[in-house]
Amino acid sequence: MTPADLSLTVLHAVRRAVGEGALRAGTRVPERVGIERPRPGGSGDWATNAALQLAREAGMAPLGVAQVLRPRIAEAEGIEHVEITGPGFLNITLADRSRHALVRDVLDKRERYGHGDALRGRAYRLVHPGDVRATVLAEAVRALLLAQGAHVHDERHDDPRHDARPRHDERHDDHPHATRPETVTLRPLPAAHDVAALGPDAARWALLRPAAHDRALGPDGLLVQSEANPLFTVRYAHSRARALLRNGAQLGITPAYEEDVAAPRLLAALGDHPAVLEAAARHRAPDRVARHMEATADAFLGFQHTVLPLGDEKPSAAHRSRLALAEAAGTVLAGGLALLGISAPDYL
Repeated sequence: MTPADLSLTVLHAVRRAVGEGALRAGTRVPERVGIERPRPGGSGDWATNAALQLAREAGMAPLGVAQVLRPRIAEAEGIEHVEITGPGFLNITLADRSRHALVRDVLDKRERYGHGDALRGRAYRLVHPGDVRATVLAEAVRALLLAQGAHVHDERHDDPRHDARPRHDERHDDHPHATRPETVTLRPLPAAHDVAALGPDAARWALLRPAAHDRALGPDGLLVQSEANPLFTVRYAHSRARALLRNGAQLGITPAYEEDVAAPRLLAALGDHPAVLEAAARHRAPDRVARHMEATADAFLGFQHTVLPLGDEKPSAAHRSRLALAEAAGTVLAGGLALLGISAPDYL
């Protein structure tokens, strides 16, 4: 169950509570509720502040709203347990079968896992100064917005001499459902050095990994093949996932997630991926994707040694499940890098 799925589950519980009279009639159901990882000291897989968000309009204390929502969320498919913490946070534990669904979802959607329609119906025009960092940032932001269902008009350089009149494809009276685009100005701190010598992949990482208001990464270390280079680590993790699939095939092991795998960090990283992509699109922040790729790679590299049989160990359902999880990790890494315009080689 992805964060988007869980958000819909919580909203369904809110609608039921209003319809059944447990929450005051007329309580406005929000378009979306926040789903995040539990804060330090919290429990479960996910947490939501929906009760705090609804309390004022419902005319109840947040704790009271949480008590109304808790049983309605808990009975939804894929939910194992819901706990109320603090002033009214709802901490949600997923059932094991939801982890099966997560891995299956990744493998079904491949590199499009995490793409969605959160911004469907929205249109944007990207404006930027035209320097190399701004151009690369605009390309990544465009890819992120499109991945969330938005329409993106042609980019424009932020130049007062540029003809500001809309082109034919940007007029809004030639289509009954046309949406006036929101102008988004991207003005990252320009790169202080020439990144061309790094090659396209390392150059894009140098420009996109820091937040737009931070300096671009310097060239030192970006071409070094070691764990000290995060770009190498991410691409190496992807190549290791592909190598495990090749080695598994030689052993006659077909990836299939048949039983729960004890890899909480990796499962959490895969589950976070859709929310990261949505947030990166909304905030025009591809650096969030880069950081998430690092976290996913670290989690996978800590898990990879357990995937295939060792010594005289015979292949089992556990190995098939671990191999499926490895394939899912490689798929997420490839998809995230693709949105940044960076290649994910099978051999490294």
